[in-house]
Amino acid sequence: MGLRESFQKLIEKKQDEIRDLEIKVREAQAYLQALQDSCRLLPKEEIKTLGSKESPTLRDGTNLARAREILLEAKRPLHINDILVKMGKPIDQATRVSLVGTLGSYSRKGKIFTRTGPNIFGLIEFEELNGTVPIAVKNENELPAEFGKEPW
Repeated sequence: MGLRESFQKLIEKKQDEIRDLEIKVREAQAYLQALQDSCRLLPKEEIKTLGSKESPTLRDGTNLARAREILLEAKRPLHINDILVKMGKPIDQATRVSLVGTLGSYSRKGKIFTRTGPNIFGLIEFEELNGTVPIAVKNENELPAEFGKEPW
C-alpha cells in the first residue's frame, strides 16, 4: 500500500465522519424546529390557577391599581359607578367605558379582576377566599367527565 492510498483512505474516512455529523446536525435542527413549533402552540401567558403563589401586579398610581385598592377596602364586588365615585372621577360615558374595558380585559384573562355581573367587578382574591373558582380561571386542560364515552 502506497502513501497515496493511505491518504486516500484517510480522506474517505474523514468524509464519512463529516457525513455522519451532518446527518446528526440535520436531525438536531429538525428536533429544534419541532420544539419551536410546539412552543408556538402554547398560550403566551399561563392563566392563573388556584394555589399558585404568583400574582400579577399593577403599577402604582394607575386607575387599575386604584380600583383594586377600592375593591380591597370594600371587601366585595362593586358597580363601576361606585368605583368611579370612590376614585373621584366623573361618572360619564368616557370614563365608564375606559375603566370597564380595562377591567373587563383583565377579568376575561382571569387576572386580578372578575366580573360578577353587568358592570360589577370584584377581585379573584375574593373568590379564592370563598372557595369558588372564577370561570376564566378554571383549568382548560381538564376534559369533561363525559369525554370519550359513546353517546348511544
